[in-house]
Amino acid sequence: MAEQFCDVGGAVRLSYETFGSEADPPMLLIMGLGMQMLGWPDEFCSQLAERGFLVVRFDNRDVGRSTRIYGRPPTPGQLLRRRIRPVLYTLSDMAADAAGLLRELGLAPAHIVGVSMGGMIAQTLAAQHPDTVRSLVSVMSNTGHRWKGQPAFGIYRYLLGQAPEDRDRYVEYMAELFAAIGSQGLPQDTERVRDAMARSYDRGHDPAGPKRQLGAIIASGDRTGELRRIVAPTLVIHGSKDRMVALSGGKATAKAIPGARLMVIEGMGHDLPEAAWPQLVTAIADHAHAADAAAAGAPLSTP
Repeated sequence: MAEQFCDVGGAVRLSYETFGSEADPPMLLIMGLGMQMLGWPDEFCSQLAERGFLVVRFDNRDVGRSTRIYGRPPTPGQLLRRRIRPVLYTLSDMAADAAGLLRELGLAPAHIVGVSMGGMIAQTLAAQHPDTVRSLVSVMSNTGHRWKGQPAFGIYRYLLGQAPEDRDRYVEYMAELFAAIGSQGLPQDTERVRDAMARSYDRGHDPAGPKRQLGAIIASGDRTGELRRIVAPTLVIHGSKDRMVALSGGKATAKAIPGARLMVIEGMGHDLPEAAWPQLVTAIADHAHAADAAAAGAPLSTP
């Protein structure tokens, strides 16, 4: 589980960790906007590994210990008008990073699981690099459609604002954010969030990085047409109480991807609360195992 580094092409170097046995099928976990790989809790990764997978989590570009793409982040006005200048990179570039990581580690094709922005990257990976994807799970994400899966009005101040520089204030800011967007019908993991945010700050803190990532999301536009090209077996998971990405985003994703199934977790918001792990881990593992069985010639079951 020791942290390692991998040059994935395009002058990008990613920090990553693995859980489980190299003899098991690989599963790549892609985290969301501004979040480091620590957003995938150690115990969550271990539970997936115990289900028979070599689990890989990593820092996307512009967060943690992966390569920073230095440049002027978009202004609040550009974000609101959805006109990003300059475009430093897009979701396609971030998907290419993930494809490069799998290629360099010799793990393609892998089962791909992405949350929020990570779900958008995972979708793009499956559409643009289909040979790297065994199966796809898109969690609390959307298609980029202007009117589907949008935040609640009160959340925009977090998207348009910037996290503090000071460590203690940053941890409190992020705890406040997750209290606002996290699960309302399930217990929130407040102390786990605080611990992950403190550890993330210590690994590397750049308040402009998430803004550049948000610019990449907006610059990528509506991806609905591209999602229709995805051929990997796909499961879409969404919380019923998500205030960051409305449930309509999950429904639009499942509708756009041929053959995709939609699973709604009651009470879950825009987080990965431990109370939902039994449902999440079981659904992700069963979906991946079913996809492998189908690829080996067995009928694709629907758990």
